[in-house]
Amino acid sequence: MPVEHYSVKTRDGLQLRLTRKSAKSKAAMPVIMVHGAGVRSRIFCPPREGAPNLDDYLQAAGFDVWNLDWRASIDLAPNPWTLDKAAVHDYPAAVQAIAEVTGASEVRAMVHCQGATSFMLSLVAGLLPQVSTVVSNAVSLHPVVPRLARLKALYAVPSLGGLFPYLNPQWGISAPPGWPRVFDAYVRAIHHECNNPVCKWSSFTFGSGFPTLWSHDMLDDPTHDWLAGEFAYVPMTFFRQMGRCIRAGHLVTTGEFDDLPADVVSTAPRTDARIVLLTGARNACFVPESQTRSFDFLDRHAPGRHAFHELPGYGHLDVFIGKNAPGDIWPLITAELGKGCA
Repeated sequence: MPVEHYSVKTRDGLQLRLTRKSAKSKAAMPVIMVHGAGVRSRIFCPPREGAPNLDDYLQAAGFDVWNLDWRASIDLAPNPWTLDKAAVHDYPAAVQAIAEVTGASEVRAMVHCQGATSFMLSLVAGLLPQVSTVVSNAVSLHPVVPRLARLKALYAVPSLGGLFPYLNPQWGISAPPGWPRVFDAYVRAIHHECNNPVCKWSSFTFGSGFPTLWSHDMLDDPTHDWLAGEFAYVPMTFFRQMGRCIRAGHLVTTGEFDDLPADVVSTAPRTDARIVLLTGARNACFVPESQTRSFDFLDRHAPGRHAFHELPGYGHLDVFIGKNAPGDIWPLITAELGKGCA
């Protein structure tokens, strides 16, 4: 079926992008797919010769699939985004746009990484009343990282913020003169796990693994090569906020918006949505404890409503782009998104 494109203007004037792969039935359940930091919506669509991507898989299962490029997307102009700005401005506008186009009374969501943290922040603040089900991968309300990544987030990031306004994995291909080239030399010196410079830089940018975001044995070669064009700038405004969240053990808002609670986990979530938490057992970006803490918090306030799945053998992003993910993981995602559909 044809792909449709929509522009969504947020309250603060940013133009977001929605790409739709509608199902055959007009009554199909809409699902919004939300990418992580420093990538774009097509991160769910690696080159799979003769095989579907997750978008296609969900569409074939009868869903009305909407991919959102929110303010963290590398297809939009670089901007000093925070989780708060996305929670208050991006998701309410995008979900409302989907509801208006489809006429649906509810929308379901599949969210990943910092798309998950910011989306969940919006959800528990009561800003997404149309959202009835969320499948959240890797991290939700409680970011917990490996020890070395924690030290980096708490002590190195504040220093890096004084050198440049953002980090950019594309510096692995072409670093500007000055500090970017110095750090490129450092990244090349410590990362020997593969020959893809953007893969190395992504590991440095988002944690302390070798690699951080996937296991190489879980990716086929075309996907690993393709990733070199899929990671770019991430602002230090985000890293500074995430450092505060890691220190606190849960999401911490900036205090910029009255729409968001001062303490995200001190009160019950203002949503009736069912939330399904996924985590790869080998996640080297956010350890599985991130999701178990969030599940315990959610289950305490709504016992028996939510679900948690730890995925053996998987890491962070390979849950979606791994060579065996279509058989191992996607049926689970599809089943959880479909529960309760008419």
